[in-house]
Amino acid sequence: MTKRERRTFSKEFKEQIVQLHASGKPRAEIIKEYELTPSAFDKWVRQHNTTGSFEEKDNRTPEQEELIRLRKENQKLAMENDIFKASRADHGTKVDVIRNNCHKYSVSAMCAVLQLPRSTYYYEAKTRDEQEEPELTELIIDIFKKNRSVYGQRKIKKELYKKGWQVSRRRIGRIMKDRGLVSKYTIAQFKPKKTTVNESEIGNTLKREFEQDQALKVIVSDLTYVRVQQKWHYICILVDLYNREIIGHSAGPHKDAALVQRAFATVKYNLNRLELFHTDRGSEFKNKLIDEALETFGIERSLSEKGTPYDNAVAEATFKTIKTEFVYGSFFSSQQELDLELFDYVNWFNNIRIHGSLDYLTPNEYKYNNQVERSAVK
Repeated sequence: MTKRERRTFSKEFKEQIVQLHASGKPRAEIIKEYELTPSAFDKWVRQHNTTGSFEEKDNRTPEQEELIRLRKENQKLAMENDIFKASRADHGTKVDVIRNNCHKYSVSAMCAVLQLPRSTYYYEAKTRDEQEEPELTELIIDIFKKNRSVYGQRKIKKELYKKGWQVSRRRIGRIMKDRGLVSKYTIAQFKPKKTTVNESEIGNTLKREFEQDQALKVIVSDLTYVRVQQKWHYICILVDLYNREIIGHSAGPHKDAALVQRAFATVKYNLNRLELFHTDRGSEFKNKLIDEALETFGIERSLSEKGTPYDNAVAEATFKTIKTEFVYGSFFSSQQELDLELFDYVNWFNNIRIHGSLDYLTPNEYKYNNQVERSAVK
């Protein structure tokens, strides 16, 4: 499904739409005929009847204007508090202060507070950027290659920040383009065909509660395909919703319950700690072999509703990541090679790869930090 382009409307167009409605044309017909959203149409009519202007600034209430003014004042005070201590610093220090805060405040405002001409700042900043370029470029290349060529501008920016570099995404993107560093996420992808579903009466106990506050409470799973020589093999993973950690994994030539069972066998935790196991309705997840294992360890079952992939969104998203970072562009000559590479990838995924959904921490860092915080509270 292609992304719908954002439409823009001229003042004249809005005026004509309002006049059509004022002349008696029904609201529903106007919205359908011109492919408008009801909220946009109602907003234009309200603005026309209230102020006669379609400009946002002309339709703000006094309270909204006051709120905007207060926010600007607070931002200015925060900026002055951050950088005022450098107002008596030497020339070079002032330039550094502005460079390190330009992602938060406007350059012109900081130059005014520090009494530094903007032209001077831009000249100095450009000179320093040119001097730092070789070192920064090597750092970006190193971060990109050490992380399997999957990190984009956001994650590289986070990694640079950890190393003491404050660099804009635009600058990182320019360097990546110059060096031919293209993330695997820019490669076109395709989706496999859906398999038949089972008709189990088990319902969706999880109910899309993907944010969990306890480790191992809810585990989700899914399968995907991978090419080994000229045949399709399959990968199964078990994901802890608490910290998105892959706690179990397996790979093999058959898409069956045995593959799922082997994934459970790789879990390093006591299976009795697991409370809920959620998957889609693939037959490999609903059979006697899996049922017996779940019953033995007291693990409750949950299945997505038929034809509703969003019920297992985290597992789907994790496999999209795995297919992009691990499967696409890879060639496996044997099952043994696939097993070794998958083991290495899972270790990287859990211990090295930073995750945007975890505030740019690794799954194990996230779990450790939360454990420390809870211990401190106790």
